[in-house]
Amino acid sequence: MSQDLFATIKENMPHFSKGHKRIAEYIIGHYDKAAYVTAAKLGATVGVSESTVVRFATELGFEGYPELQRALQEVMRNKLTSVQRIEATSDRIANDDVFGTVLNSDIEKIKKTLEESSREEFQAAVDTIISAKRIYIIGARSAAPLARFIAYYFNLMFDNARFINTASTSELFEQVMRIGEGDVMIGVSFPRYSTQTTKAFSFAASNGADTIAITDSYSSPLAQSATHVLMAKSDMASFVDSLVAPMSLINALIVAIGIKKREEISANFERLEDIWDKYDVYEKHKDEEQ
Repeated sequence: MSQDLFATIKENMPHFSKGHKRIAEYIIGHYDKAAYVTAAKLGATVGVSESTVVRFATELGFEGYPELQRALQEVMRNKLTSVQRIEATSDRIANDDVFGTVLNSDIEKIKKTLEESSREEFQAAVDTIISAKRIYIIGARSAAPLARFIAYYFNLMFDNARFINTASTSELFEQVMRIGEGDVMIGVSFPRYSTQTTKAFSFAASNGADTIAITDSYSSPLAQSATHVLMAKSDMASFVDSLVAPMSLINALIVAIGIKKREEISANFERLEDIWDKYDVYEKHKDEEQ
């Protein structure tokens, strides 16, 4: 419904009452603001009652105003430019408690991720990764640090994991051209979704590889080509993408794989500890130097 929301509103515009037309016009022109205001405040802004706003939502086919609001938020996250997101941030977050507002928002995202995630899908993704011939990991733009984090630990745990560099489209496909059956691609993308990641994911799926999407919803373009979807909440709290819940999910994924491959990984890390110690990779504690 969220993808066709504006089309539905415009289609029904001639049949709306005067009050509903005011609401519709405001939503179309200011959806970035309408997405996060209460029904009472939206009504006050356009000069109608709160009940009129609620009836408007039900007339569009929603159960109530909260469902309409969520659809607007989905539209906003996918459409807003960085400049619009900065403006939306100023409207939503009070200057007197930015710290508390942002941290509480991140806490809520982790809670929602925990409540809404499928344990079966998570375990299936773990098993797929462990049994894969080759593991490809891709994430671009703000999702790149998440993909690199996965790649860092997978390179310590596996000998068949590779991070896909997305610096250019031609180089990207050169790196994944041999992907096929028995392989798995892990793609990380959140609004605004990366075109490069989506294309690489679709290419992997078309070549018979398993695909694991780490994204925010089943309407994500990654989910369309995914064998398994691991969802993490990343609702926009500001112009900065919140990566807290996705990172927590990724931590859980790495730990779950580590437990399944405990003996092999323990042997790898014992060897690594010797290497790190020999070549002074980490600063030593004073007690260790004595």
